[in-house]
Amino acid sequence: MAGSLMPLHLVERCTLWLYGGLMRALQPFLLRKLRRRGQQEPGYLYQVPQRLGRYDTPALLPGAVWVHAVSLGETRAAGLLIEAMRQRWPDMRLVLTHSTATGWAQGQSLLRPGDVQVWFPWDTPQATRQFLQQHQPVLGVLLETEVWPVMVQACQQASVPLFLINARLNEASQRSAQRWSWLSGPAYRGLRAVCAQTQADAQRLRALGAHVTAVLGNLKFDVQAQPEALLKAKFWRAQWTWQGRSRPVVMLASTREGEEADWLDALAAKPEREQALRDAGVLWLLVPRHPQRFDEVHGALQSRGMAVFRRSALPPGEGVWPVATVQAQVQAQVFLGDSVGEMPVYFQAADMALLGGSFKPLGGQNLIEAAAFGCPVIMGPHTYNFAQAAQWAETSGAARRVANMDAALDQVLSWLTQAADLAQAQQQGLQMVAQSRGAAAQYVQAIMAEVAVPAVSTAAACGSQTD
Repeated sequence: MAGSLMPLHLVERCTLWLYGGLMRALQPFLLRKLRRRGQQEPGYLYQVPQRLGRYDTPALLPGAVWVHAVSLGETRAAGLLIEAMRQRWPDMRLVLTHSTATGWAQGQSLLRPGDVQVWFPWDTPQATRQFLQQHQPVLGVLLETEVWPVMVQACQQASVPLFLINARLNEASQRSAQRWSWLSGPAYRGLRAVCAQTQADAQRLRALGAHVTAVLGNLKFDVQAQPEALLKAKFWRAQWTWQGRSRPVVMLASTREGEEADWLDALAAKPEREQALRDAGVLWLLVPRHPQRFDEVHGALQSRGMAVFRRSALPPGEGVWPVATVQAQVQAQVFLGDSVGEMPVYFQAADMALLGGSFKPLGGQNLIEAAAFGCPVIMGPHTYNFAQAAQWAETSGAARRVANMDAALDQVLSWLTQAADLAQAQQQGLQMVAQSRGAAAQYVQAIMAEVAVPAVSTAAACGSQTD
């Protein structure tokens, strides 16, 4: 059976042993890197010993379900899966792990009394073994791409079935894994089951030895309406006025390094187009993908003469804004979204969005959330991280693909001057998402088909923990 403890070839055993030793040797360097990262994002400095498999609380009773969501996007998807799991297993105790500070912050909203949130341990034999001994999960669920060789082996040795769901694998990652087949082979073979997003993902995963049991679509299509986010978005839009009328809002969503400069260069390249956008009163809603870049992007915008207002400068709550804040909004060319966890607000406040990560060879960010909230997308040529979703969006008319940032600004102006086309793109996105829902329940069913319903009594739980 896939995922059961199986003998490894001699070369695989030696490779795994060397890899584990290398990871142990790298720990001092990883700790220094973590401290440097923590200077910009203090969340990384919280409970650092957990990365080494060290815990300061008593071990949990057996029976929890462990879900690993590496970063922010995966944690949002994990929330959909966890909700579907709780419908099947109302008393489920959750162990939720992350690798990034943004994932951790988002994950806090998913916890219930009795749940535990900890860092995913670094991939060494000792840390992974101690993680499993501390939390004693009845099963583990990894989202999308997170397969770590030593952790997989540790789960096999501890008889913890490990699942990879909402799985995706692009061609470049497949080639890289095949170059290290003595390491990746045992890892993928050691998973109890893999449920892929697309047939192409399934084919590539099978080529690495994974036991792919189903192709169930993208979990992120199950994103739900968020009324509170909509109310905040409407409140912001009411404040964003230009010459007595509402300003059009164009979002640059989850931008990556270099894309802001490309956008600024494209704006300056055609003065007539830039003036037309100014005359329309466009407010650029710019949201960098990584929080550690907020200050850097702010400085870059100011150095290019942009009037910038930062989300972090808004007063708390949704009451009437001070006069100075309102005046700053009117004068601003860019609203810098320097917050975490507010993408549903940003998408619902925008008329359209340029997709970050797609104008550089980085594979693009998730466009499903934009479509779900009625925000049409303009995407560059690089969307291999979400290839099928991007293709569906383009085919349905929910998105437009362009060659570069210059063409993206042409499309912005086109949609601003052709309201019917923009409205149609909004509706196509909503329909695309509505037709693709339902993956969360299917993923839970696929897990249940492989293992017995876990014993997840909350009898010993007295409150959620962040160990």
